[in-house]
This record gives sequence, C-alpha cells and structure tokens, in this order.
Amino acid sequence: MKLPVSFEEKMKRLLKEEFDAYMDCYKKPRFYGLRVNTRKISVEAFQEICPFPITPIPWIENGFYYEGTAVSPGKHPYYAAGLYYLQEPSAMTPANRLPVVPGERVLDLCAAPGGKATELGAKLKGEGLLVANDISSSRAKGLLKNLELFGIGNLLVLSEEPGHLAQYFPEYFDKILIDAPCSGEGMFRKDKKMVRAWEEHGPDYFSKIQKHILLQAAAMLRPGGKILYSTCTFDERENEQAIEFLLQECPEFTIQAIVPYDGFAEGIPQLSNTQMEDLKKTVRIFPHRLDGEGHYLALLQKREKAFDLSGSPRKSGSLAQKSQRGRVREVPEELISFWQDVNWELSQDRLEIHGEKVYYMPSEVPDLSGARFLRTGLLLGDWKKRRFEPSQAFAMYLKKEDYQKILDFSCADERVRKYLKGETLEVSDLVSPSEKGWYLICVDGYSLGWGKLSGGTLKNKYLAGWRLS
Repeated sequence: MKLPVSFEEKMKRLLKEEFDAYMDCYKKPRFYGLRVNTRKISVEAFQEICPFPITPIPWIENGFYYEGTAVSPGKHPYYAAGLYYLQEPSAMTPANRLPVVPGERVLDLCAAPGGKATELGAKLKGEGLLVANDISSSRAKGLLKNLELFGIGNLLVLSEEPGHLAQYFPEYFDKILIDAPCSGEGMFRKDKKMVRAWEEHGPDYFSKIQKHILLQAAAMLRPGGKILYSTCTFDERENEQAIEFLLQECPEFTIQAIVPYDGFAEGIPQLSNTQMEDLKKTVRIFPHRLDGEGHYLALLQKREKAFDLSGSPRKSGSLAQKSQRGRVREVPEELISFWQDVNWELSQDRLEIHGEKVYYMPSEVPDLSGARFLRTGLLLGDWKKRRFEPSQAFAMYLKKEDYQKILDFSCADERVRKYLKGETLEVSDLVSPSEKGWYLICVDGYSLGWGKLSGGTLKNKYLAGWRLS
C-alpha cells in the first residue's frame, strides 16, 4: 500500500523506533469485529448460540473478532434480530470507555451510522434518554434504522448543526460522546479510499471543525458531567492540541483517566503547544500494538458549580417546557384493544399522536419546536381508518415475554428467511386455523417483526425497506 510521503514522515517523528513495526501492520489483513447487544442478550448467552467462530476482544467485554473472509454475520437472522452490531474493534472503544449508567441523559453528537449510539443506548437499559444526532439527514436515516434494530426506544434522533442543538439543551446532558469527523489516518489499512480523502481534506481542515464541536458540546454538558472525545486519526492537531484548545477555552474541564489496557499508548504532551502533563491520561491506539485500527480518546469532566450560601448547588441551565402538541387526552380504542396482548402497562401521559403516528415518549423531553428531528421516542405504530398497526420499531423493542401472541421459529427453519424476504408464511402446524390477529415473529426467542394471522396463513408485515433481497 502506497502512503503519502508527508504522512510517513509524520509517523516517523511520532513513533520513532516503533515506526517499522507500524509499517509492518500494512502487510497484515484488517480485523473484523462484532459487538453484542446487551439490551437483548447477555454475552454468555450469545456465545452459546453464535453460529460461527468468534474470539473475545480483550479490552471490550462484549466485543468479539470474527473471520471476515469466511463468514457473513450481516446476513444471519440473528443480525436481523438486533443481537449484534458489526464494528471495527478499535472503534468499539469510545462508547465502551464512556461510563454511562441507566437513567442518564446521553448525547452522541456525531452519531451516524450508529456504532457508538447503539452501545450507549444498550447501556441505558431503557432508562433515561439517548439523543443521537448527525448533521447529515441522509446518514441520520441509517442511524435511526440501527437504533430501531437494537430495540432502543428512549431516544431522540436529530439532524442538526451542533451550535443549533445547543440552543435546545443548555447544560442538559450527563454524558456526551464526540466521535469527531477527522482526517481518518487510523483507517488507512481498513479502507484505502481514506488516503485519497486525506489528500483532499487533511488535519488542518478537520481541526477547525473539531474545535467548534468541542465548544458546542461543552455548552450542553451539565456541571459534573463527562465528555468522551475520539478520532480515528494520529495527527496531534486533531488529538492532543484539540483537547488543549478546549481546556484553554473552558478551564472548568479536566482530563480524566481512561480504563487502561496493555495495548493502549499514552497521549503525548510534547505534541501540544503547552506540553501539559495531563495529556498523558488520554489514549492513543496504534494498529501495531493491538489487533485493531488507529484511534485517539480523551475523557473530560466538567467541574461542578460552586455552592451558594445556603449550601445548595447552583442549578444548571433550564430547559424549555415540553410541547403539549400531540398529547393524547383519550387513548384510541383500537390501541387499547391491541394492548390487551402487551404485557406491560401503558402510561397515557407518555403517549403522543402526530397525524397517523403513535409515539411512546421518554419521560422527559424538551420542546423541540423548530429542530430537525427524525424520531422522538418509540414509534408504536400507525392509527388510521379506525385501526392500529404496530410498527417495526415496536417489534424490535419488545422482548418475547412482552407479548402474548408469539410465533417463534428455529434459526434453521426455512420460514425465517422467507419471512425476512417478505413472503407469506404457512403456519398451520404452529397455530389452530381459528387463531387470528397480530403476532410477534421471533427467531430462537428474539423478535424480528410482525405478521397478521388468518386461517393458518401469516400475512408478512416485515418492514419493506428492511427485507432481504
């Protein structure tokens, strides 16, 4: 692989005696990884049912290597059930090292296609709020699909410029992940096209964008909250110097230690203008030190605000009141009828209807009037012509025990692939001819989508845009 001369010279300066070992990694194949969706299945249970060989990624507790040239996990029904996400091993690190706990408000600021956001959503375990944003509306659509596939319901998916987003969420979030747009030097081995992109837009171009994003994120973080900043590049202008810039502009931030791993390298203070020693707490990932591509990570914490004379902490910025538009005063009878087969209680104050769409909202959402959003909350389904049709997103959100009418197929049953292709299924061997209505279709106990049963035949309701070709 031919690398730009200026890039090689930079890496020689950066790595010194490790440069030859780094260059040798280009002679080796890239690594393929998948990350288990712990919202749906435990790591141990997944290892028991995984139909192809996997090997643990040592620094990611729910991450595994697989042989990318030998298997196609993206075509397996377990992928359609949202049991795992395909992701480069090093790219799993940022969301893994951001300490998210259930109930928190979490923002993934540059979230598409969803590799980090899906892990953050799984960590929340259905509690709190995940806001996933990407400035590109087309990329945000792919982001939404991946979050729906993972069964994440406590979410907002937006497509906003970070500066505009900050107007809606002043000092609001407990945790923020910034997987910043970057020059991509760490991905040269994985994708050769990144070299040409680097020659067109290098570190100087991206460092300006990153500084802007960091400042906007800082304004949205509550006092005491944490930001995880990451790039997939090696250049100091996008890494140590970006963090140095934030600390100079926002002195209320401090660098925090990241959970270590033997293959991680320390950040390099000498690459910053001030040579601040705390930059050693940041992490560099090099492909010659572990089995993955290149990354940089920095964990930052915003200082708590001072106490007033009464001893109470000063409150962070307030949010606009939640909009009343769409609020349900009376639950439609059709939804009540459908809900008789759902095994969890519906809170009316979290229901909203916009046009024909019925949503189940997170417990706390600000007024987003004027914002470009693709999804607020969990889409339950469509209410039209005096009937309710449940959505694909709702099916992926439900677990087998959440719904009473189930058709659970073995992974080996040919009807699973027929279902994923959108075909009508004959299921008279599983249910009596008198049974009818909406059924949740599962594979080995994990939801895939809906079907409508009548006379032993299942009308396929798997979302058209998700079907296998």
